[in-house]
Amino acid sequence: MTGAPLFENVTLIGIGLIGSSLSHAMRKHGLAGAITVATRRQETLDRAIELGLCTTGTLDFGAAVKDADLVIICTPMGVYKDIGTEIAPHLKAGAIVTDVGSVKFPVFQTLAPTLPDHVHLVPGHPVAGTEYSGPDAGFAALFEKRWTLLTPADRTDADAIQKVTTLWERCGAMVEVMDAAHHDQVLAITSHLPHLIAYTIVGTATDLGEDLQKEVIKFSASGFRDFTRIAASDPTMWRDIFLTNREAVLDVLGRFDEDLTELKRAIRRGDGEKLFEHFSRTRTIRRGVIDADQA
Repeated sequence: MTGAPLFENVTLIGIGLIGSSLSHAMRKHGLAGAITVATRRQETLDRAIELGLCTTGTLDFGAAVKDADLVIICTPMGVYKDIGTEIAPHLKAGAIVTDVGSVKFPVFQTLAPTLPDHVHLVPGHPVAGTEYSGPDAGFAALFEKRWTLLTPADRTDADAIQKVTTLWERCGAMVEVMDAAHHDQVLAITSHLPHLIAYTIVGTATDLGEDLQKEVIKFSASGFRDFTRIAASDPTMWRDIFLTNREAVLDVLGRFDEDLTELKRAIRRGDGEKLFEHFSRTRTIRRGVIDADQA
């Protein structure tokens, strides 16, 4: 891509699947003049440098952001407050701070209060991923034809929102701006509850007797294979997601529990008509996912 980069200096704090994929995409599409990667662990930083994911790398978060036009926080959400406190004194006026966390309303309770008034906070969530993690996991096409949801506060600078929107669009994503609390309710049902169910089902399998467990693994049908893929996701990230979005998750979990009880009752009573009606109704959701090109 020719022309000036969208941002002269970008800092990635954390370099897991999303951070490394962003690095690949930004370099592929010429979106950053320079990319700085900051991590807590030397071995992670060394690997990021070895993979060519950054122009420079450092363990010093303050030094990493001092010249940054855009700072993207790509860490588990449990450390947002600590990161914000550490980088706040070093952020230059007009810098944009964004993130990639799966829960958005808590960003305004943890990260936002730590940041100075002279920067712009544009929280974001790329609805894309795999079960893999670490700097080796990333690839430039991860965000293509996938949604990225932005949840800025009402009075956030419009130009800052537009620049973050443009970044994601040039990485191949579709972008929508929505209210943070609404985002968390939607993702509780589309992402967080499915992961909780997957962790539970795979956890149940690990509690089986050894012989039965071996056969479950050996004869895994596609459904169980899909659950094991989801349940292989980063445990630290998902611990933080459930803790930060607990109210919305508990709400949809209560609704799910009611539906599950109804299905248990139908099975116990041999109510085939009820089961058929339920299974037929839910097929429409799958058709909608396919029609939306999100399959």
